[in-house]
Amino acid sequence: MITFSANLGFLWTDRTLPDAIRSAAAAGFDAVECHWPYEVPSAMVRDALDETGLPMLGLNTARGDVAAGENGLAALVGREAEAQRGIDQALRYTREIGAQAVHVMAGYAEGQAADRTFTENLERACVKAARDATTILIEPLNRHDAPGYFLKTTDQAIDLIDRIDAPNLKLMFDCYHVGRTEGDVTTRLKTLRPYIGHVQIAGVPDRGPPDRGELDYCAVMQTLRTLGWDRPVGAEYKPDGPTEATLAWLEKLR
Repeated sequence: MITFSANLGFLWTDRTLPDAIRSAAAAGFDAVECHWPYEVPSAMVRDALDETGLPMLGLNTARGDVAAGENGLAALVGREAEAQRGIDQALRYTREIGAQAVHVMAGYAEGQAADRTFTENLERACVKAARDATTILIEPLNRHDAPGYFLKTTDQAIDLIDRIDAPNLKLMFDCYHVGRTEGDVTTRLKTLRPYIGHVQIAGVPDRGPPDRGELDYCAVMQTLRTLGWDRPVGAEYKPDGPTEATLAWLEKLR
């Protein structure tokens, strides 16, 4: 049976993070994940996780200057110290709440210098994360939603993972982003299975619930079963109303 994680960056955003965790548990999710929880005291999050018994799968490094449109720092030349502070912050919060992974966000950049910067920041992140057996994730974002984002394709991500060669560096395979940029999602899942640390889903192309759109998630879930995937799949979609009203897919896809 496939299990599912509620991404609280998009689901139950009308509630505090601890209450969103409780809502995910009440709705039947098996785990949770989030984006940027740093304004919430980690003790409050840990209490909600302990109360519900849900694991927190992961969270993101800080985006940088959000007002200026930044979306990550790790590939930005000249921002290395700030990027490392963001990685340290994420790893500390992860440790305090017992989470499992940190998604290191690259940001908007391009070129060889950005590649070197991202590589070096990831190398340092992997060394730091290994102390607590934490996984570092990298995620390609599609060109429609995030034009100019440094990490654009799974091929680019796999090249980085191979070059860095750290056992705790994995690919965040977001079926929505792959579907919009590369297509052929089930084949990519089969090919990239050894590299994948987390899988996320949303409807293609509108990023709505996964029971609508052009990507057949029943087929995707069958592929994951065939591959022996045994970790919760992250529901990272944008509800078009109250989250509870968009959960008809949950039992169908299990």
